[in-house]
Amino acid sequence: MEKLYTASVIATGGRDGHVKSSDGILDIELRRPKEMGGQGGASNPEQLFAAAWGACYLGALGSVADHEGIDASEATVNVQVSFNEDGKAFALSAELDIHIPGLGHDETQRIAEMAHKTCPYSKAVKGNIEVRVSAV
Repeated sequence: MEKLYTASVIATGGRDGHVKSSDGILDIELRRPKEMGGQGGASNPEQLFAAAWGACYLGALGSVADHEGIDASEATVNVQVSFNEDGKAFALSAELDIHIPGLGHDETQRIAEMAHKTCPYSKAVKGNIEVRVSAV
């Protein structure tokens, strides 16, 4: 495997902390959501993961769609990452809702599932968290 790019981010303070990329482009305060007993008002790890996964997933979707001769340039994905209590531990789960304008539900579902199999983020979580991929 050949590395094409490596992101470097320093995190401090955990869920009530800060993340900053080595190039300074990403520089975000983090706060525990009110739903988890925090003060809210800032981003959190689940939002950042959902944002990154959504962007990567749309890249995979575009590649799959191009290969299938489908225009997915206006496609959207709503990524919902949930932080769940699982007994005495915690676990993530996710829902990806995909819309490809002008494409029927069944064909969108087919392309969405193909993209889920090729997206690096989707592959990274495979078998580790519950994920639902649905055409909307």
